[in-house]
Amino acid sequence: MEAAMDLMRRMPPGSTETALNALLSLLPDHSLDLLSQVCMDKENNKEYILCEYNRDADSYRSPWSNIYEPPLEDGTVPSEEMRNLEVEANEVFSVYRDQYYEGGISSVYIWEDEDESFIACFLIKKDGQGKRGYMQIGSWDAIHVIQVGPEEEGAAHYCLNSTVMLSLTTDNKQSGTFNLSGSIRRQMSMTLAVADGHLVNMGKMIEEMEGKLRNSLDQVYFGKTREMVCTLRPPPEVLNMRLPDS
Repeated sequence: MEAAMDLMRRMPPGSTETALNALLSLLPDHSLDLLSQVCMDKENNKEYILCEYNRDADSYRSPWSNIYEPPLEDGTVPSEEMRNLEVEANEVFSVYRDQYYEGGISSVYIWEDEDESFIACFLIKKDGQGKRGYMQIGSWDAIHVIQVGPEEEGAAHYCLNSTVMLSLTTDNKQSGTFNLSGSIRRQMSMTLAVADGHLVNMGKMIEEMEGKLRNSLDQVYFGKTREMVCTLRPPPEVLNMRLPDS
């Protein structure tokens, strides 16, 4: 199962369905683990994302109710301090998701690490049809994992690892049929004062990182694709400029 998940992380987002079907045929006993990505918290009527960071055995902990589904009596839960931070982070990140992504699902999981430090995982998932432009369907998956070191002299060290997976498809008479998918990973480390709280610092880092990731995706994927398309199929105005005078 670990090897299967590692393979899925390395596949292009556009080939996820093909790879998933192949893995299901090889690992039929792990179909639930491979297929389940989102679950509904029945107590709060809110969706949350399933991942390795909220998993214990075969159950997953909801960040909204702190309850495992399926029920698990001795499941690992964060301390009271970490749980309070996790609840606040989920509420704030939900607002951030609505403002930046206009929908989707977000989840935040926080747990203690060694030496009085902790780790926080911020997840965003959005699938659906495009509301603007020529995009027919697309998906965006963002994973931000922050390791926060112990507080020393009013400051703490933050190490952020971010991964974004993007896939989109167009099927329009003007734009034609087109599929673009890819992923990008970046890391950022900072030492910041904790006067305003860990959540403020983590939020600023994620916001800055997502801006850099979007710019990188635009330059690497969209920019290079635009360059190739314009080289192979120049716009009409470029062709007219190349025509010799009669």
